[in-house]
Amino acid sequence: MHVAVQAIDRDIWRNNAASGGTRFVPEETPLALTYNGGTYAVMMGTPQNLADFAVGFSVSEGIVKSVDDIKSLEMVRLDDGIELRMWLASEDAARINQRRRHIAGPTGCGICGIESIAEAVRPAAIVRDGQTFTPEQVMAAMQAIAPLQSINLQTRAVHAAAFWSAAGSIVALREDVGRHNALDKLAGALARSRTEPGGGMVLLTSRVSVEMVQKTAAIGAPVMVAVSAPTALAVRTAEAAGITLIAIARQDGFEVFSHGGRVVARHATEVADVA
Repeated sequence: MHVAVQAIDRDIWRNNAASGGTRFVPEETPLALTYNGGTYAVMMGTPQNLADFAVGFSVSEGIVKSVDDIKSLEMVRLDDGIELRMWLASEDAARINQRRRHIAGPTGCGICGIESIAEAVRPAAIVRDGQTFTPEQVMAAMQAIAPLQSINLQTRAVHAAAFWSAAGSIVALREDVGRHNALDKLAGALARSRTEPGGGMVLLTSRVSVEMVQKTAAIGAPVMVAVSAPTALAVRTAEAAGITLIAIARQDGFEVFSHGGRVVARHATEVADVA
């Protein structure tokens, strides 16, 4: 059993007075991703939903094309961390040997250890047309995140990535101290449940950097919504990938940075009903 939250004793100084107590904080541990016996990367993350993380990382990094390419997955607890041991077909294993990193990725690391600028700014997958959404649906989706963040409700210290379906609900949500890890975990959850990504939105409680767009494109989601602002490169990458990038989503509205045609005042069926 991997513990995601720990109760830590601490001293409190407020209003020139001291007191004591405990605070719940998220756990952080090295997570080694290995393929056919060789370590590919070591990332720092929250030890929860690790099968989702292993699958999502493998898909979003282009190591495998789908969850079916992973023949087996074993989670092994070591003294200093956890190994996520995966076995692939021999041809896939030979291919990743050419780009094995042998690096440690800190919590905030999204594309650590790559070997070229071209790899860092690699084109994202092209996302098909996908669903349209009303502003009310976008806001409802974002407001639905907070009550489902079980770790963050205890710690106020982790990011979340969620998937909201056109049916009107969040179908998957994953948390981690690293925003990239949270999105990888979400990718793995969607892949393992065979969820169709074209009919929903990826929701993020973080800013949008280029690798977050690349991972969303690998998922195949046509829309991503974030509470914070994007980088300029993230906007250009989303535009090229065909992704609707919505950011700075607050209770009073949001801003659309690319492919705004997927945000409509009312759906066609609603317009027909009014007519």
